[in-house]
Amino acid sequence: MSRYRNLARFLALATAWGSAFVAISAGLEYFPPVLFAALRYDVAGMLMLAYAAYAVDDWLPRGRGEWSLVAVGAVLLIGAYHALLFVGQQHTTAAAAAIVVSLSPVLTAGFARLLVPSDALSPVGIVGLLIGLLGVGVIARPDPSNLLTADVVATLLVFGAAAAFALGSVLTRRIDATLPIEAMEAWSMIGGALLMHVISLALGEPIEPSTWTHPEAIGALAYLSLVASAVGFLLYFDLLERLGAVEINMVSYVAPIVAALVGWLYLSEVVDAPTALGFGLIAVGFVLVKRRALREEFGHALGRTSSE
Repeated sequence: MSRYRNLARFLALATAWGSAFVAISAGLEYFPPVLFAALRYDVAGMLMLAYAAYAVDDWLPRGRGEWSLVAVGAVLLIGAYHALLFVGQQHTTAAAAAIVVSLSPVLTAGFARLLVPSDALSPVGIVGLLIGLLGVGVIARPDPSNLLTADVVATLLVFGAAAAFALGSVLTRRIDATLPIEAMEAWSMIGGALLMHVISLALGEPIEPSTWTHPEAIGALAYLSLVASAVGFLLYFDLLERLGAVEINMVSYVAPIVAALVGWLYLSEVVDAPTALGFGLIAVGFVLVKRRALREEFGHALGRTSSE
């Protein structure tokens, strides 16, 4: 029974995070991108902080190490990731953005090779990283005679978002701190939202007053804040404890399928052949980079199944 419960929660998380890319595309019709991302985490951050205060004893960061952890999370995992993603997604489809973001676990392994010698990639892992990067190139399809088209720049911005998230994931592992993940996420959301508000003000992003009365705009913001962020991260915390980091990474490869389906149904977006090929290459790259961990994890899972 627990196996089916875990599967249901896994699919719910993949649905929440995959459909979030569609909600971003819908909301960008009304909100300027960086302000939209900041508003999302104004709401989600306060909700997550309330949950952290309820769920864990040490919800307030103490000491240099814990505040460093929050700072990395705020700047890279929330601020840089979402600012670049939202700006980039103005000129790409929800499915393409989700597929490029799914490269994050592969990039995480690449940054780990550079920053954590004990996590060095094997030759096969390096090939997997290169294949994943090739997948991004296939999606971007740069024209050598004009490398600054809106589509190419958008894909590169989303790639930058994935790289920021991957770098943040590695750096947080290197910081010697014991702050619970619920508290770290909550304070990172609040700090990231503040950072994005500063960037939005610096960019002079305008917002039409009528946006606040448009049902689709408010619906997109509410969905991202409540479902994709608050509920999504609660599911993530639960599954991380139940399944472990390797299996939870597989959400990154189910979410683009959800994004493609919902994007087609709600926004009439079509996934073309190069985008699908790019997704396949990124997925192959992930399998090559994580092949040992996948073998061990699914071997254990099969062992548990056979003993039940």
